[in-house]
Amino acid sequence: MKIGKHLNIGPATMVAAAFIGPGTVVTASLAGANYGYALLWALLFAVLASVVLQEMAARLGVVTGRGLGENIRESFRRPLPRFAAIALVASAILVGNAAYQGGNIAGASMGLRALTGDGDPSARAFNPWALLIALVAFALLWSGSYRLVEKSLIALVGLMSLAFLATFLISRPDIPALLRGLLVPQLPKGAALTVIALVGTTVVPYNLFLHSASASRKWRDPRDLSRARSDILFSIPLGGLISMAIVATAAAAFFRHQLELQGAADIATSMRPLFGDLATAMMGVGLFAAGISSAVTAPLAAAYALGGALGLRPDLRSTGFRSLWIAVLVTGAGIATLEMKPVQVIWFAQVANGLLLPIVTGFLLWEMNTPRLGEYRNSRWQNLAGLLVLLVTFMLGGRSLMSAFGLL
Repeated sequence: MKIGKHLNIGPATMVAAAFIGPGTVVTASLAGANYGYALLWALLFAVLASVVLQEMAARLGVVTGRGLGENIRESFRRPLPRFAAIALVASAILVGNAAYQGGNIAGASMGLRALTGDGDPSARAFNPWALLIALVAFALLWSGSYRLVEKSLIALVGLMSLAFLATFLISRPDIPALLRGLLVPQLPKGAALTVIALVGTTVVPYNLFLHSASASRKWRDPRDLSRARSDILFSIPLGGLISMAIVATAAAAFFRHQLELQGAADIATSMRPLFGDLATAMMGVGLFAAGISSAVTAPLAAAYALGGALGLRPDLRSTGFRSLWIAVLVTGAGIATLEMKPVQVIWFAQVANGLLLPIVTGFLLWEMNTPRLGEYRNSRWQNLAGLLVLLVTFMLGGRSLMSAFGLL
C-alpha cells in the first residue's frame, strides 16, 4: 500500500499491530493512572530501540530473501547447535505466543463488551466474543493471501489510531506536563518495574521474525531498502504515538482525578462518568482493534519464526506453515473462550520471553555482520546502537527471569 508518492506502508504496520495489543493497552493505562505523564520518556526510548532493531530485521530479509529464522538455521550447520537454536525458538515463540494469544483475544472481547454493554464476564464461564474473534483471525490467516492479511492489519492499525487519538483529545491532557514527561527522564518511587514493562511491550522479540520474513516477501531487491525504511519510520513511531496517547489518556482520566485503575476491564467503563459515552466507545473500539490485530499477528509471527528455523516453506497456504499458526490460535482461543487462568503456561512464557529477548537480539546482530550481507552489513554506528539495545534487553530479560522465579 502506498500513500503519496514515496511513502510505502506494509510489513512495519504488522509490527505496530503486534506490539499495540491488549497487554500494551493495559500496561500503558496503568503507567498513566499510577504515574501520570512521568514515564513517557520510556516509551520514546522503546520506539527508538524498536526502530533500530526492526530496520536490521527488514534489511536482513530484503537482502538475503529470507527471514531471521531461516538465516539462523543457515548459520548453525552443526546438528547440536542447530537443535539448541531450534528448541529455543520453538519453546519460547510457540508456547509463549500461545499464552499471550489468549490475552489478545480476551482484550478484543473486552472492547466488544464495552461497545455492547455485555456486562460482567465473571458471571459466566464461557466467552462467546472470544470465539467470534478467533474465527475472524482464523478466516484471515486461512485465506492464504499475504496482501489481504497486510491490508486488514493496516486498516485495524488505522482504526485503533483514530480511536485512541480521539480518546486522547476527549480527555483534555495537560500538554506542558506531557512534554516534560516525554523529554525529561524521571523515575518516581516504585516505577522501575513499570518502565521495564513499557519497554518490554514495545521491543518484542517475535516481531523481528515477523518483520524480516514479511519484508523478504514484500521487497526482493536491496534497492528497495529505502522503501522498507520509510515504512519503518512511519509505522513504528505511529505505534509509539498510540501507546503515548493511551498513557496520556489514563493520566488525564485517573491520575489527575486520583482514581484507581484496577485492570483492563475498568479502562473503558471508568471513563464514562468523566468524559461521556463517546470516550467509552472510542476506548472500546481501540481495545477491539488492538486485540484482533495482535490475534492475527501473534500466530503469524510464531509460524514465520518456527517455520524458518525448521526449514519449512514460508507460504501461508502450505500445510506445515498452517499447522503452526493454527496451534497458536487454537490454544489462545481456548484460554480466552473458557476464560482460563493458565498460571503455569504464562509462567513458562515469561521465562521463555526473558531468555528470548536478549538472545534474539544477539542472533540478529550476529546475522547483520555476516559476509553474506556484503555491503549491507551493519556499520560501526549501527552495531553500537544495536549493542546498546542488547544491553537494555539483557537487563529486561534478567528482570523477567528473576520475577518469574520469585526473586523480585
